Amino acid sequence: MDINTKIYIAGHNGMVGSAIWRVLTSKGYTNLIGVSSAVLDLKNQQAVSDFIATEKPDVIIDAAAKVGGILANSNFPYQFIMENLQIQNNLIDSALQAGIEKFIFLGSSCIYPKLAPQPLKEAYLLTGELEPTNEWYAVAKITGVKACQAIREQFGKDYVSLMPTNLYGTHDNFDLTSSHVLPAMMRKFHEAKENNHAPVTLWGSGTPMREFLFVDDMARAVVFALENKLPDYLYNVGTGEDLTIKRLALTIQKIVGHEGEIIWDATKPDGTHRKLMDVSKMHALGWKHQVNLEEGIQKTYDWFLENNNEYKEVKM
Repeated sequence: MDINTKIYIAGHNGMVGSAIWRVLTSKGYTNLIGVSSAVLDLKNQQAVSDFIATEKPDVIIDAAAKVGGILANSNFPYQFIMENLQIQNNLIDSALQAGIEKFIFLGSSCIYPKLAPQPLKEAYLLTGELEPTNEWYAVAKITGVKACQAIREQFGKDYVSLMPTNLYGTHDNFDLTSSHVLPAMMRKFHEAKENNHAPVTLWGSGTPMREFLFVDDMARAVVFALENKLPDYLYNVGTGEDLTIKRLALTIQKIVGHEGEIIWDATKPDGTHRKLMDVSKMHALGWKHQVNLEEGIQKTYDWFLENNNEYKEVKM
């Protein structure tokens, strides 16, 4: 892959897209394209088709998606399935029609069945029922994976799907109505610390196990897929290590410096009990994560403090 390769990063302003942009820039790539949603609505099929046909990128990286936690998925199921289908289908089909040879599609570990054996292997896709709390998003992402697989098999193009575990990091979304568990906890602990170390109420029992990957490590996995022709259509990206939500909370609490009580609201849903990724396929090819959890949480909290001085919601 030449450093002058023209690369379009869809969703370049989001947490993942901006990390990919940073890593590519640090490696000397100079011909990067990013367009804000205010200029290009990825849900508009004609607009996306015209943009791809005009710009003619050599590679498309699809880091654009409507994302959120359990609450957001529960409240807006139609938006989560339809908007994600529109975004990815427009990008994938426009890439195919424009003759683009390489496409990297980003999904989520929620594509795997709720009761699949642990750790989650790529082969478990479509072998059981999905977790109800995020099935709308999962169905959309599964469709993207299969569309890229179909193009790979029918047209021989290098279209590959990377399924990250739970991501976090700088430029994360800290809006308590739509954020994922780690940034939501971070904001809650921070604001409670500022409020005389008030108690913090967290959802569920704290017993589910979760795996977390720092977003810059995800970006490095994307660049790895960019610079190499991966032999299969689907790869998990994660650490291969997990911990309980309760342990996560205590780790964040310590780094933030909150000294108050944690109250677990067991009336709220836990979600899937465990979601640990089998990352042996990526490891075998030569990629491995670099940032451990405590280091990543510290980096994220430092960024939060620098960019959230008045404790306003940080939007993606």
